[in-house]
Amino acid sequence: MDTPNQQPKRRWRSLFVLAFGQICDNTEGGLVNILFPVIRQSLGLGVDALGILSSISKFARMIFGPIWSLAADRFGRKRILFIITGVWGIWTIAAGCAQNFTQLLILYGIGAIGTVAGEPITNSLLADLFKENERGKAFGAIRSMASAGSLVLTPLIGQLSDIQDGWRLGLMTMGGVSVLSGVLILLFLVEPERPSASQSEEMPKFKWTDIRLLLKTPSFLLLAGMLPFVTSLVLFSFFVTYFVDVRGWKNSEAALLYAVFQGGWTVSSLLGGLIGDWFEKRMGPNGRVALMQIYLVSFSALSYGLLQIDWGRGFAMYGFSFLFGLAGSVGFSGAVLPMVCAIVPSRLSATAFSLLFSLVQGFLSAILTLAFGKIAMNIGLEATMLWMVTIPYACNAVYWCLFYRFYPSDCRRNAASA
Repeated sequence: MDTPNQQPKRRWRSLFVLAFGQICDNTEGGLVNILFPVIRQSLGLGVDALGILSSISKFARMIFGPIWSLAADRFGRKRILFIITGVWGIWTIAAGCAQNFTQLLILYGIGAIGTVAGEPITNSLLADLFKENERGKAFGAIRSMASAGSLVLTPLIGQLSDIQDGWRLGLMTMGGVSVLSGVLILLFLVEPERPSASQSEEMPKFKWTDIRLLLKTPSFLLLAGMLPFVTSLVLFSFFVTYFVDVRGWKNSEAALLYAVFQGGWTVSSLLGGLIGDWFEKRMGPNGRVALMQIYLVSFSALSYGLLQIDWGRGFAMYGFSFLFGLAGSVGFSGAVLPMVCAIVPSRLSATAFSLLFSLVQGFLSAILTLAFGKIAMNIGLEATMLWMVTIPYACNAVYWCLFYRFYPSDCRRNAASA
């Protein structure tokens, strides 16, 4: 088997193939959110059905993400990716043939089990394909390609809402493209040699026994405690439907607006990291805490401006949507993610990230998405956005005052033990 050092051209080819598969998975997983207004009309559903459908992928990520990763370690990552990113697309094709909500729920749910597996396996492959001094470039490249693919496909998928049964065509098409991605993985992906047993033991891995060590760190507990207030994942699921129901936009127009929002979010991920580093240089550990509070207040205010004020359908609306997206990821890329690394020993990092963002946040976002749909049926989407997005972010800004008391000392303790 070729190694990355022997075949540099083939590893970049592998990256392009993996990026294509990730674009397919992301689009399959988000297609229902984009086309729900026409799916609802076709099958006679209420807005609570979107909460149920959107929560499926979140539960699937929490439950099946680790299972697929274990299967990839056991049977080979290329083989598992071929099955779950490629062949598994037949379930998305089948979902396009659903005649009622029960059939759609079952078929789309089975399909979602596959779409959540690609990212962790892809990250593992990239770590082995590229040397340490190239990994930043590789991870940045694949994230950029995945984001660019979503930006292009989101408005295109939205146009299907103007076609009779276009949502069925969308599911079938993306399922077919997913099968194609599996063929490309089988033909062109190079699976590198895995580390030796001794090297593998030194690498960060998720271990249940390490959780008790993490729970002894006050700042880690505070990070877990703030996750119920992070409701932006729910906003993604209901964004398009909100502007169709509350503002009276066409489904295709709302999809384009969502693409503009995603464009701002993509830039935000890069800017957040740069701003976070600057804040830390100026203010020390408390700099990231201060940045997070600024972000939370800004996100709360911008969500109120976008979702509670009607800006019409002109340039101001698209500009405000881009600005909202531009603020969207600053807190996590500039504060939360680097803070986890600063308070947790490197050997526990895999357990820390999995526990916080796969298990805890995955479970909470799934429950919140279900609740969002139910509440929206009773008080309407506009009021629900206020109480479940805008206000929680404002409360979270106050909650983060607690970090000033514990975070600097946790950073010093971790640095001293390194």
